[in-house]
Amino acid sequence: MATFASPASLSFLSCSLFAASSRGTLKAAALPRPGSSKPAPRPLSVAAELTTLPILDFSGEKVGETYLDLRSAPPETARAVVHRALVTDLRNKRRGTASTLTRGEVRGGGRKPYPQKKTGRARRGSQTTPLRPGGGVVFGPRPRDWSIKINRKEKRLAMSTALSSAAGSVTVVEDFGDKFETPKTRDFAEAMRRWGLDPKEKSMFLMTEVADIVQLSSRNIGTLKMLTPRTLNLFDILNADRLVLTPEAVNFLNARYGVDSEGDGEEDGDEEEGEEGGESDEN
Repeated sequence: MATFASPASLSFLSCSLFAASSRGTLKAAALPRPGSSKPAPRPLSVAAELTTLPILDFSGEKVGETYLDLRSAPPETARAVVHRALVTDLRNKRRGTASTLTRGEVRGGGRKPYPQKKTGRARRGSQTTPLRPGGGVVFGPRPRDWSIKINRKEKRLAMSTALSSAAGSVTVVEDFGDKFETPKTRDFAEAMRRWGLDPKEKSMFLMTEVADIVQLSSRNIGTLKMLTPRTLNLFDILNADRLVLTPEAVNFLNARYGVDSEGDGEEDGDEEEGEEGGESDEN
């Protein structure tokens, strides 16, 4: 049974996407010679990250190898690209339906609550004043559109950069949709341990198609996310400690975010909010 050491968390603040390239340390930028007016060459906007990954079978034994060859933003701009895409995803999930009533919208308040004088109390002209419970709200939230836009190529580059940064925490497992006889959480947890995964750590599974028995067996593990290419999103990638892919998922990532990808397809799958990381906020 293969065992692997648990890598550091892939959270946005500590993930390795801002570290040096896995192929080696980056070369220093060429400086112009003294007295030369020729500017220093600018770094490439996109780099390739080739990572070889072992393929494990259902019992945890190595049965082959595959590779991830994804585009990646240079270290000096990777953080900004990923942060912009992450903020865009989270803001676009907000419904913006939170609303409060001003004193002019609160029902009632037409009659003066009590006489102006001879009561010893402060003057009060209406019950809808913001100073009383049940009155209007001053500068409260109103319905608004929180959505912002991002270039499709920029979002695709942010996704591929996050995936390439997580290459050290990726485990590739053969398709196991037909390995479970009955839905049972214990069997799925034991399979995770055979693959070198800790059920208590946050894991993200990416499969081209999730079988019903796999979905039922894994849904009671609160630290696990089961995604498909349609529901793949940046938040779950950065929030996971370990990423588990099938060979078909690896081929999908290489075709969509690889060096040879044309990038002319539809926008990345984030239409299904129910399975994405982060909850919709009404504010």
